[in-house]
Amino acid sequence: MEMICERETTSSSSEIPYLQKDWIEAQDSLKRNLVVEDDFTWRLPASSEEKEMEKEWSRLKYVGGVDVSFSKDDPSIACGTLVVLDLHTLEVVYQDSSVVKLHIPYVPGFLAFREAPVLLPLLEKMKTDVHPCYPQLLMVDGNGLLHPRGFGLACHLGVLTNLPTIGIGKNLHHVDGLTQSGVRQLLEAKGNCREEDLITLVGRSGCTLGVAMQSTQGSLKPIYISIGHRVSLATAITIVKMTCKYRLPEPIRQADIRSRDYLRKRLLS
Repeated sequence: MEMICERETTSSSSEIPYLQKDWIEAQDSLKRNLVVEDDFTWRLPASSEEKEMEKEWSRLKYVGGVDVSFSKDDPSIACGTLVVLDLHTLEVVYQDSSVVKLHIPYVPGFLAFREAPVLLPLLEKMKTDVHPCYPQLLMVDGNGLLHPRGFGLACHLGVLTNLPTIGIGKNLHHVDGLTQSGVRQLLEAKGNCREEDLITLVGRSGCTLGVAMQSTQGSLKPIYISIGHRVSLATAITIVKMTCKYRLPEPIRQADIRSRDYLRKRLLS
């Protein structure tokens, strides 16, 4: 039976306000290193012909996905999973998981301080091993700029790992005047006449925070794409579309499936 590792020190509810002050300072410090434009050496293949002409190392090939699952009986027990997919086949070429016991509760706006310590060791292990499939880009089950403080889990992981990162949210953060009902109304208004399957999310401040995208035809349950680090929003949208077979991009979907399966098996063993 695999041992469940403890990664965090115990924090009582009375300590949370003090921790939040430290977390805000940490977010502000990390945010200074955030890059919201394309900043990478690889290229996206535009056609089959171009794929053949380009050198293998110059193309985006390995796309990672990370997710954290929690025990239904004990939400302090978490399983972090990292998968890497071949962009061209969408087949999983690498996976790793770790079960840990957490003592930091979920606090809205500070998800990274609960989940990043679970996910970072998986990426560090792969990098230390100089694995040939180390991701060139990382998709995160969590938001990036679409966040109350403009620095969600995807930004946090991106800056700490220096990986180009995209945030994929299943639910909308109600920030800067954005609401779930408002997005739904916009999607319904476009109906079958829409030229695109996405809506740009512009807050009351005038800032573009991301997009809501219907990744399956006819669905009014979009996913929310936002910049994490070193990837523009336009590039993020392109890559998400390239990896969507179902509602969620395949790197996130596979990380979610495998994380829940790994946790279930470990809790039963």
